[in-house]
This record gives sequence, C-alpha cells and structure tokens, in this order.
Amino acid sequence: MHQDAAIQAIIDDFDLLDDWDQRYQYLVELGERLPAMDPADKTEDNRVVECMSLVHVVARPAEGGRLVYAGDCDTAIIKGVVALLVGLFSNRSAEEIAALDVDDLFTGLALDEHLSPNRHVGVFAIVNKMQRQAAALGA
Repeated sequence: MHQDAAIQAIIDDFDLLDDWDQRYQYLVELGERLPAMDPADKTEDNRVVECMSLVHVVARPAEGGRLVYAGDCDTAIIKGVVALLVGLFSNRSAEEIAALDVDDLFTGLALDEHLSPNRHVGVFAIVNKMQRQAAALGA
C-alpha cells in the first residue's frame, strides 16, 4: 500500500488494464474528460516550458485552505497525465500537495518505462510547476 490512498487508487485502476495499449487509451480518455481550462489561464506564467507539448496548469484557492487545479495540453497522452495530476492535486492543502510522493505514483504506473526520456522530464516538470503554484498560494 502506498502512502496516499488517492495514489493507490490510481495505481489500482491502472492495474485492472491488461497491457500498455489499454493504459494509453485510458490516459487518452482521462484527458478527454478533463474540464476545459479557461483560456484566460493559458498564460506564459502557467505554461510548463520544459514540456515538448504545450501544457498549462493553474491552481486556485478553494474553501478550507484547499486548492483546485485546472490544466490543458495539446497532446492526448500528456493531457491524460495532466488530468491524473489535476485530480490528484485538487482539493488538497499546499502542505498536502508538497507531501505527495508523485514518484510513488509514476513508479506504480511504470510510466518511466513507457514514456520517452523527454516526456518523462516534461511530466516531472508539470508536477514541479503544480507544487510551486501550491507553495506560492499556501504561503
């Protein structure tokens, strides 16, 4: 069992899928269900510049000191990863977001084995951007 129940739930969902073709398709479907990001939030400040894909993420304060994220990407697979991360990070405090072991998630999903090295760097850049946004809003 992983340290975070939400991370474990994502890993369990992926474990139900037989092979990487099904997992890729699931990521694409998650991306398709990602709520549309407000075009006003697609700013240079919210862009993940390290990504080969065009990725934007933004955090907004919500009730009880929690944060809610929105994101978008111009490629299907990475948009699915953005959708996973938006779901994982949203409705948590800045402290909870900082404490998340996203390496645990990616190891559990074996993403590092199935993404190109450049995409791998980009995915971690998305995580870092989201954590920096949380820290800035939590300060």
